[in-house]
Amino acid sequence: MSAAGRNAKEERKANRRGAARLAAVQALYQMDIAATPINEILAEFESHWLGQEVEGSQYLPAEAAFFRQIVEGVVEAQRRLDPMIDRVLAGGWPLKRIEAVLRAVLRAGAWELEAKRDVPARVVVSEYVDVANAFLDGEETGMVNAVLDALARALRSAEFDRAGSRS
Repeated sequence: MSAAGRNAKEERKANRRGAARLAAVQALYQMDIAATPINEILAEFESHWLGQEVEGSQYLPAEAAFFRQIVEGVVEAQRRLDPMIDRVLAGGWPLKRIEAVLRAVLRAGAWELEAKRDVPARVVVSEYVDVANAFLDGEETGMVNAVLDALARALRSAEFDRAGSRS
């Protein structure tokens, strides 16, 4: 395969993963607000949202397995993730007092930083800032960036040590 073909394939995969992150945040939000059970939310999103047109909006094709990994991973790890996020939040503002969409973004980003070591930390932070931009204003997206960056530096300090030694 040519370099251009490989780059196009990687870009499609990245776009499908980005769509999976966006859908996972929406699913986590719905689970939080409506107390929708995980099996119901996974089935609903996989059959009616991912890659479909919903209420006039076309949802991007998403990597369904990655979507499922994020949602299941956050649910499974939430008791560990929430205190981690709480420690990073400024001014002692606990996660439970933060708006539900912001909570979903932070939990998904924290889970991916902790669990998906094959994705560079800076990519994870950037991707979730992009997801946050779809739902939140500039001040809140800045908060997502700051919190996930701090978590990334705590969870993956070696990635940042290597980057700092190259400059």
